Amino acid sequence: MFSKSKLNQQGGDANKPQPADPAKPAAGGAPQRPGGLDLGAGAQAMKPKVGPSTLSADLMIKGDLRTSGDLQIEGEVEGNIHAHLLTVGEGSVVRGEVVADDVVVNGRVIGRVRGLKVRLTSTARVEGDIIHKTIAIESGAHFEGAVQRQDDPIGSGPKSKAIPAAESKAD
Repeated sequence: MFSKSKLNQQGGDANKPQPADPAKPAAGGAPQRPGGLDLGAGAQAMKPKVGPSTLSADLMIKGDLRTSGDLQIEGEVEGNIHAHLLTVGEGSVVRGEVVADDVVVNGRVIGRVRGLKVRLTSTARVEGDIIHKTIAIESGAHFEGAVQRQDDPIGSGPKSKAIPAAESKAD
């Protein structure tokens, strides 16, 4: 292995600690920063930021979906969906209640939609009530149901009077 003479030839001292190689893990196995600081076990548990989860067009799911992240549906879902940001793709169908902070409907939803911000694009088709804080309905969107504005549509805030779809106006 190493001898005292090799260390002396490299200009080192056998009793002097050598700097750690940042590319190699420390004796405990935890990675190190270039400054030689041990990141510890917590560094391995940190998760990188990821994009939205996507359900592809050829996927059919029966059951409820729940995530604290973003979800993009391109296939078919038969069940309730809870997400932070939910995008229903143009060719997709959701049969069940949709609950999210932000809901963007490009496809078809058969069931109630609850969200802080709800947007129906021109290709959207919604058959069910919409409970929202703010709503935008593009020209060409198909909507059958009642629109209800609430300050907290996701939680259990005070309910306001429902407005029939024919009388609804975009906020």
